[in-house]
Amino acid sequence: MHRGLRGLSFIALSTALASPAFAQQGGAEPAGGTDASRTTQYVAAFFTQYAPRTALDIARRVPGFQLDLGAAQNGVDVRGFAGAAGNVIINGSRPSSKAESLETTLARIPAQRVTRVELGPGDLFGSDYAGKSQVLNIFLSAAGGIDGNVTGTVRRLYDGKLVTDGSASALIRSGASSFNLSAGFDNFLNHEEGTDTLTDIPTGDLLEFRRKFNSYHDFNPYLSASWALEQASDKAIRLNVRWSPGQFDLTQRNRVTPTGEPQHDDSLVQDYDNTVFELGGDVTRPLAGGAIKLVGLATRRKRDNFDAYIQRDALISEGGEQNGGFQQTQKATRNETIGRLSWTRQDLGGFSVEAGGEAALNTLDNSTRLLIVNEDASTTEVDLPIADAKVKEKRGEIYVNVGRTLSPTLRVDAGMRYEFSKLTVTGDALADRTLKFFKPNLTVDWKPGGGWHTQFSVRRTVAQLDFYDFISFGDLSADRINAGNADLQPQRTWEFRATVDHALLGDGLFKLDLGYDLVSMLQDRVLICDEQNHPGDPAFCFDAPGNLGTGKRSFASLTLDAPLGKLWKGLRVKLTGTLQRTRVDDPITGDPRKWSNFFPAWQWDLTVRRDNGPLSYGFELFDNQRTTFFRTDEFDTNFNGAPAWNAFVEYRPGPRTSVTVNADHTFGKRIRLLSFPNRADPEFNFREFRERDRHLTFGMTVKQTFGGGGGGAS
Repeated sequence: MHRGLRGLSFIALSTALASPAFAQQGGAEPAGGTDASRTTQYVAAFFTQYAPRTALDIARRVPGFQLDLGAAQNGVDVRGFAGAAGNVIINGSRPSSKAESLETTLARIPAQRVTRVELGPGDLFGSDYAGKSQVLNIFLSAAGGIDGNVTGTVRRLYDGKLVTDGSASALIRSGASSFNLSAGFDNFLNHEEGTDTLTDIPTGDLLEFRRKFNSYHDFNPYLSASWALEQASDKAIRLNVRWSPGQFDLTQRNRVTPTGEPQHDDSLVQDYDNTVFELGGDVTRPLAGGAIKLVGLATRRKRDNFDAYIQRDALISEGGEQNGGFQQTQKATRNETIGRLSWTRQDLGGFSVEAGGEAALNTLDNSTRLLIVNEDASTTEVDLPIADAKVKEKRGEIYVNVGRTLSPTLRVDAGMRYEFSKLTVTGDALADRTLKFFKPNLTVDWKPGGGWHTQFSVRRTVAQLDFYDFISFGDLSADRINAGNADLQPQRTWEFRATVDHALLGDGLFKLDLGYDLVSMLQDRVLICDEQNHPGDPAFCFDAPGNLGTGKRSFASLTLDAPLGKLWKGLRVKLTGTLQRTRVDDPITGDPRKWSNFFPAWQWDLTVRRDNGPLSYGFELFDNQRTTFFRTDEFDTNFNGAPAWNAFVEYRPGPRTSVTVNADHTFGKRIRLLSFPNRADPEFNFREFRERDRHLTFGMTVKQTFGGGGGGAS
């Protein structure tokens, strides 16, 4: 990862001549630069060979850098503000948001506003990033003017359906103030077809065959705006707001052929409305030789979901009518309010110091109704264990982090966090508990010489509970009930990490990450029985999230990012691969097994790209071993039918316009081994094999940038 000027465009060259070292025009660059001896710098001109249109394009082209969007932005609920950090910051500060993904934030920043980026170990960028081996700091121009992007996409599905998508953003800079406005609609529609084969395991007899067609539509329009007044690293104000009335719809056609019985057509319908509103901001001011920063964040989410499974007595073409099924409604409000105060100073007696505190209020108010639709169209409500509940968590945390550079090649950072929270559940279940945790961390960053860089870290973390795990609901697509667990506890983890990296073939990278996690109260799947209302009745025992004993995870990840321009001009190959092993004792059999969820024993990703003047093209291949959810009544395993792939060709007729054509294909399979009433009976009863194919999908994307006040990458 070294500075590069290959592919320097005429525009970037003229900028370089006018502004030595690509310094920003029209004002000082916002502060946030760090120890240059521990970072790798890339000026804007390095990225002209890739013709980026947004800051996201630039982040994806940084040699050897693996973009981490953060757990919260990958759909995982995380603890407070610190836990939501990815590994990208802007002008030395992280966005004050949890609802807007880091990917979206970067996509609305025009590439010409980026003057340079720096890549360094996480300890350089504050306690939120301590222990991360890589963090990318993106610097934006302070020059006045307006820059923006307009993006339009059309995709053709295998059945001829055309899907459109679009977005627009503008960044306006005036003096020390900048405004960022964006709007768009993430319109993700996919069609797939496949089959289900249900067999009796003891006899091997075919019980039922289903042919299915699924239409998934995930539609997320959004409006967002932000304002920043950045006068210095210790004197700034930022505000951001986002509104997204998201909607997800699924329509499934299901041709069912039971053995020895007539065919019939069933249907599954899902209509989910999920609105998100978020308001956040921060204020930074100088104090006692350092900077004090106040962060406020309020996120409001509403869920209004409807599911219906329609069972018919014959084929629709033969006049089949509904003779049974299920209906479910779920209405919920999920709120989070966070306040955080921190003080940092880079040099206090030779130490860098950060101290602060955070307070958070998390609430969930949920109501679920599951109904059986009888043959005469009447309904009977299913008595779910926890259908109506209110969950509230009040949480506070104080922390201090201290670091010191012991020599030009060695730095040590250490810290301690103390967290205390009170969690209550009311409604169909009652729970009240207080939790307290010490969370130490230690990071050693060492450059032994010869271009090698290493980092070692250990820290204790506590996971955020997903409040919806407290709630029971029916999974109509899988024909099962997921019970809620009001006694769920957050899992605690000791994380041990080691990283070594070295430049490869100039501006490429060799990087090896090793890790080991020791988890107490691992969250997985347990059996919950309604002993109060239905004692001893296995029909009222359900699979639910719960805490197991000690879990262990070890992994090794390799990244090879190789510029191969000497073999073929503009060629670059990137290979990433991971081997991992997870173990926990199964709560029913007592035997050691893998963790549930996405923890494949191996996975890999190969990207090949060539940039040659106005033309770029390449492909990506990726695959992973099958993964399993070890439920108490089934083993639910997912795997790819073949390695997934996508390929693209991009043409840039001018410096502000790009046209990209791409194709992709995924083919998934799933095996469910079911046991009734649960796996306490060691014999599985049924095997369900599913296969789904989206076939070949083509797309075309047109991006147009405008403005030019930034003077950065173009």
